[in-house]
Order: sequence, then structure tokens, then C-alpha cells
Amino acid sequence: MADHYEVLGVDRAATAEEIKKAYRKLARELHPDVNPSEDAAERFKLVTHAYDVLSDPDQRERYDLGPQAGFGGGGAGGFGFGDIFDTFFGAAQSRTTGPRSRRERGQDALLRIEVDLDEVVFGTKREIEVDTAVLCETCNGSCCAPGTSPVTCDICRGTGSIQRSVRSLLGNVMTSSPCGTCRGYGTVIPNPCPTCAGQGRIRAKRTVTVDVPSGVDTGMRLHLPGEGETGPAGGPNGDLYLEVKVKHHDIFSRNGDDLLATLEVQMTDAILGTTVKLAGLDGEIAIDLKPGAQSADIVTVKDRGITRLRGGGRGDLKVGIQVVTPVRLNSKESQLIKEFAESRRPVPPEFSTFQQGLFAKLRDRFLGV
Repeated sequence: MADHYEVLGVDRAATAEEIKKAYRKLARELHPDVNPSEDAAERFKLVTHAYDVLSDPDQRERYDLGPQAGFGGGGAGGFGFGDIFDTFFGAAQSRTTGPRSRRERGQDALLRIEVDLDEVVFGTKREIEVDTAVLCETCNGSCCAPGTSPVTCDICRGTGSIQRSVRSLLGNVMTSSPCGTCRGYGTVIPNPCPTCAGQGRIRAKRTVTVDVPSGVDTGMRLHLPGEGETGPAGGPNGDLYLEVKVKHHDIFSRNGDDLLATLEVQMTDAILGTTVKLAGLDGEIAIDLKPGAQSADIVTVKDRGITRLRGGGRGDLKVGIQVVTPVRLNSKESQLIKEFAESRRPVPPEFSTFQQGLFAKLRDRFLGV
């Protein structure tokens, strides 16, 4: 069994770059298209197999440890289960697909966006800054320095794969594996773009305009096709997803497409009734309070809620009433209250048969329970 390092003519402490350089030199000399002799063909098999092992860090480590590490078949004559699978599956795939493209689709990106509750009522337009991969303007995705271009790999002749004959229990079979020089692309880039280091893309910040539709809620995701990362070598962009969070509002809350609020009214207004005008999320709101209003009553203002996400129309504004009892009365006010109480039939306080508390009652009425 030939030693892989001796086959390539390198020291056992050789770097990956030194191993690659030695392989390329020998491959140019021994390739069947250059040297058709049988001796050269056999040496080319050994050189290629040695490079396949030593260019892979894991295989090289197992090879350096020796047979006890489970590394089988150091020479071209070795043939294990991995070779069998490569022969019948990997090799066939390489021959049919040819060299692989450097251009790949970019990754999708996920960001979070916060919107105010008033922006949810009718929707809004936002400009957000995205830090992601964009097309390199120097090489326009070619990965090459200006004025240069990729060249055909002189080892695989542009096929992206290396084929070799291997002796096995089944006889001589042809195996195929990705070319270690061009990594299966079929071309190499001798002069990479200095801006993107041969990637065809760089990281940069850009501004994306987002239409936030009405009716969105916390946890929903907005999908922006083609606004994600640019792919390697100028490949198509991935998609951008925005996860929405609706900010807390001090006055209004939300239940589906309805808005909820609590209105504190004085005892006299609850008794006599009144109309109040208050600032809403989208302008002034008139609330009519009928005489005899009770705490936990609900006043519904139609079509002043949130515009529905799918379909027309808006939800309602539901206002829960909380009657405020005065705690400081002057003597005249106290006397008037006493006269009012004496003028009515006395009703002693008693437990209510409604077991839930006021706030639970208010909540259930909001939610329509």
C-alpha cells in the first residue's frame, strides 16, 4: 500500500495549500489527456486517491492515525462500502448533473417590527433598515476582479468531477468525485474580486419599504418576496419575513377587530345621562350615556374599531362604564344627597346573586360571554 504523502511527494506536516499545489503539479503531468501511457494512468489514480484523502481534514486525520482508526484502503486498490455507494450513486449523479453553479439562492431573513395601535386601524407604510448580504457592485456578482473572468479548470477540464478506475470485488469500475481543485464548479477564479473576496456579494445596510396592512396583530408575519439576502455569486435573493408586535396603548386595548376602553363618569352623569366627546385613535368620538347608567354597562360605538385584515368594514369600539362615587362632599352637597335618599323608597344593601365581581362582569361583557 503506497503512502499518500510519498505519492504526492510532500512531508507529513505539509499544509493543505502545499498538498493542493503538489497534486495540481502531478495531475498536469499524469492526466490521461496529457500522458496516455499505462504507467501514467496508474500513477494518476494513486495521486488522485491520495489527494482525495489528504485534502479532507477528517479523512487525513484518520489516515494519520493508521488502521486502528478505522481508515480502510489507503491505496487505489482499496474498496469499501463508501466506494460502492460512490460508484453506483455519487458517480452517476456527477456525470448527469455536470459542474455545479456558483450562483445559489440567498437565505431568507426574519426581522421584528413594532407598530402602534393607531397604525393598525388603517394600516401604515414603514421604511426599515436591513443589514444583509447585497450584490457586490464591483464585480456585479461575477466574483472576479474587474477585467477578468473565471477560467476552465485544467484538472477536470470543466466537468467539475474526476473519474478514475478502481479495482474491486466487482472488477474494474469507474468512480467519480467532485474535483478537488475547482470544488465541482468546473472553473477557477485566479483573480478574485478585491471587494467581496470572490463571493459576489457583500454585507451592507439598505432601506426596505413595508406596507403594514390594517388589522395585523402581534405574532403575525409579513412576507416580502425577494427582499432577503442576495445569494452567492449574485444568486437570486431570498425572502424577508417581518414578525409584527403591536405596542401597548394606555387607553385602548383590542379584542379581535374591536377596540375596548373604559370610561369613568360621575354619579350625576350616570343618573341623568350625558353625551361626551373624546379623542379616539382616528379622530373625535361621541359617546351617548343614557340616564341610569350602571357600572359595567357597555356602550357600543359602531364602526370605530380596527379595519379588518381580510374583507371590508371595521370592528366596533366598546366602552365599559365605571361610575365614580364622590368621596369628598361639602355640607351643601351632603344635604342634597340626604334629601335625595329620603325621597326614595329605602332599599337596604344586600349581597348580589351575581357571583362574579365587577371587573369580571365588565370583562365578560366586553368579550360577549
